Parts: sequence; structure tokens; C-alpha cells
Amino acid sequence: MLKKWEELPDFMQCEEIRAYYDVLSKKRAALLCKRVFDVLAAAVLLVLLAIPMGVIALLIKLDSPGPVFFRQERVTTYGKTFRIHKFRTMVNHADKMGTAVTVGGDSRITKIGGKLRSCRLDELPQLLDVLAGDMSFVGTRPEATKYVAAYKPEYYATLLLPAGITSEASIRYKDEARLLDAAEDVDRVYMEKVLPGKMKYNLDAIRNFSLRTELGTMFRTVAAVLDRGE
Repeated sequence: MLKKWEELPDFMQCEEIRAYYDVLSKKRAALLCKRVFDVLAAAVLLVLLAIPMGVIALLIKLDSPGPVFFRQERVTTYGKTFRIHKFRTMVNHADKMGTAVTVGGDSRITKIGGKLRSCRLDELPQLLDVLAGDMSFVGTRPEATKYVAAYKPEYYATLLLPAGITSEASIRYKDEARLLDAAEDVDRVYMEKVLPGKMKYNLDAIRNFSLRTELGTMFRTVAAVLDRGE
């Protein structure tokens, strides 16, 4: 789960990342258990949710023209890129019609897409990415490549672990779209205001990594989604 220090990409072999690496290097058994849990839980959930996911796919096709899945290049462990799986919640080719982050009241969001986003059901296909090893249930949300390219050196420590479906930052910034709604330059505000705040939680999660903490994050994510749905 964790490469040797000298095997890390050159851009990650820096002083800012070393402290985070040393923390994780002492928890290799926990990292192995994390991966085992990811594989088993993702496989079981894909079987249990196969029919509901099929219904969602049908609703998406009936709601607007375009593919069922939204596939975009994101960044995960050690800077590896992959194409994330999400149910499409926007009009087709929405990524070519605006910023890579979504603002409140975004006109690109479809009718069914708004409902899926409110309950985070659009993220169910990411179970496929968990099985593939590109993601984990808990970890830093996978960013688009253009945002990672602008990271401060310390931020690259988040790439020591797979990207995640949820995280403490995801819970704290569950209304991120509303925060960006009034911004004239969404990308600039995201990079200068929102991302630093999210990274504080992401980096704290690495410093305090444990399976117990991650399970707690998963339960609080469910609570946050249910609270939003009320």
C-alpha cells in the first residue's frame, strides 16, 4: 500500500511530505486492512445496489440525452491519473461549458441530477473505482488534474493514499457549491479560498490516520447526507 520513500515520484520526495510519510510508514498493517475492507465492502455493495443503480441509469437516460456515466480524468495515489465513474448529473459535455467545480444553482445540472447530488447517489459508481484500487471509501476527494498541477508542495502528501469517496473535508464542505455561487472567478476562489480549507482537514486525516477514525468518517457522512435530505 505504501511505496518505499526512494520509489516515490520525484515531486513527492520533499521535506514537506516526509513527516506525513513517516506517520503512514508506521501503520502499514492498518493500510493493508483498509484495502481489504475497501475490496470486500465495495464488492458486497455493488451486488446489493445493482438493481437501484440500474433504475438510476434508466432515469438518467430518460431525463436528458447523453451517457449514463460522467467520466473525467482525476488524480489519485502518487499522481496517477484515472477516469472517475459518476452518474451523469449535468447536461452532456458540461465540462466543456464551464468550470470543473459546480456552483449552487448551476444551470448545467439536470432535473434528475439535482436529486442525485442532494443524496450523493451520483457517487455510487465510484465503487468500481474502489475495486480497481484507484479510490478508497475514505480519502481526499480526487481533484481534476488542473487543480493538482497548482498544489503547494505539502498538498502532495494527500497523494500518499488513494483518493476517497468521502472525507472529513467532504463533510465540512458539503455546501461547497453554495460557497462558490457568488464568485466571479470560480476557479480562482476555489484554489485560493476553498481548497486550502479542505486541505487542512485532508492533511490532519493523514497525520491522525486510523481505521477507527475512517469508520467514524463514513458514519458521519451518512448522517450528513440524511440531514441534508430532511
